[in-house]
Amino acid sequence: MSPRAARKLVLDELPGLVGTRLGVSDPVRVTQERINQFADATGDHQWIHVDVERAAKGPFGSTIAHGYLTLSLGPMLLAQVLEVTDAAQVINYGLNRLRFPSPVPVDSEVALTVDLTSVDEVPGGYQLTIQGTFLAGGQPKPVCVAEIVFRFYRRQDG
Repeated sequence: MSPRAARKLVLDELPGLVGTRLGVSDPVRVTQERINQFADATGDHQWIHVDVERAAKGPFGSTIAHGYLTLSLGPMLLAQVLEVTDAAQVINYGLNRLRFPSPVPVDSEVALTVDLTSVDEVPGGYQLTIQGTFLAGGQPKPVCVAEIVFRFYRRQDG
């Protein structure tokens, strides 16, 4: 299945969308292979993430994804929700708040819900603050809630 088409907007439409839900991404499966690759990339090989046999006897009954692995899915999933067609550059400016209320068991499908909470003008574009809520199938609570800040810059003529 191909990813859903993102909502296409132009920069000047963004301020009028503050307080709205921009959309929900398609889910992505968090496999053990993805967890192991993240562990290799970060050096975080804690057994709860990578030792399948030990984790099966642990508190969650299986391995779980790293919280930061879940967060790292954000840009890929956000691209399914929002495309600003006249932005020349998008910069991940950081986080204001981040929580991991529930674990992501291996083979869960994680989707991102995107709510636009603020749009502020900055030189050359806009700073957007979004509430990103990551949900995993079968989990009653979100698995990650992040207030994420992006800067979208206009194309410069010339």
